[in-house]
Amino acid sequence: MKKVVTIAGSDATGGGGLEADLKTFQEFGTFGLAAITSIVTLEPASGAHHLHPLSLELIQEQLASVFAGPVDAVKTGLLPSQEIIDLVSERLPKDHPFIVDPVIGGKGTQDFIKNEQVQALREKLLPHALITTPNLREAGILSEMGELTSEKQMQEAAKKIALLGVKQVVIKGGARLDSEKTLDLYYDGSHFQRYPHPVIDTPYNHGAGCTFAAAITAAIAKNYPVDKAVKLAIDFVQAAIAMGEKINPYVGHVWHGAYTHGEKRLEYSDEQ
Repeated sequence: MKKVVTIAGSDATGGGGLEADLKTFQEFGTFGLAAITSIVTLEPASGAHHLHPLSLELIQEQLASVFAGPVDAVKTGLLPSQEIIDLVSERLPKDHPFIVDPVIGGKGTQDFIKNEQVQALREKLLPHALITTPNLREAGILSEMGELTSEKQMQEAAKKIALLGVKQVVIKGGARLDSEKTLDLYYDGSHFQRYPHPVIDTPYNHGAGCTFAAAITAAIAKNYPVDKAVKLAIDFVQAAIAMGEKINPYVGHVWHGAYTHGEKRLEYSDEQ
């Protein structure tokens, strides 16, 4: 069985972060391991999110634990300080596929990381990565182009991000450019591949970005070519968004089991 690691923040409401990663890894038939960098909580009275980074010592012990045996792929998510990024960069084995989901903020939240952490991502992690999966806003920040408003700008941003050393770039278009059709753009360092698909009109899409990167990571661990991994991840996330579920008065999450009809597993029947 393929073993896949996530180094990310924990989402206490269960939709994004390493919870999304581990659920996705399981759906792909891979074994998930996790190192928690921080815990993101939700305040019931207001819906405000709060970020609680863990100590470097505890993160270091977790990294030693997950890398105590062989693994097949690694994904990073929320790394909320420059010191944590430095630690991950130092401890990360360099002999397996490594996917960077450059989490800078969450839906409806302030940015989780600031400029010095963004620069650390650019300098310490992206040069070692096989793939990075920024959304439109993150791509604008990483490329230093600001707000991206066209496919041409997405292409230019992908090229600039690739110059940081990452081998391949996938920019998630979301609904920012078009309210009816979104565009995910894959750049392999030489050529672009377009993945247009319909926008699903639902507010219950929290965790979609983490799930997308986790799906690519699991598919890569299972030896999918990158372009096919991206297409499968898009289909997986589209299904997850279409079956999004309201979790509390403030957020609704994607359903990670939608693509494999996980909600039907182990249903009780009197005939059993």
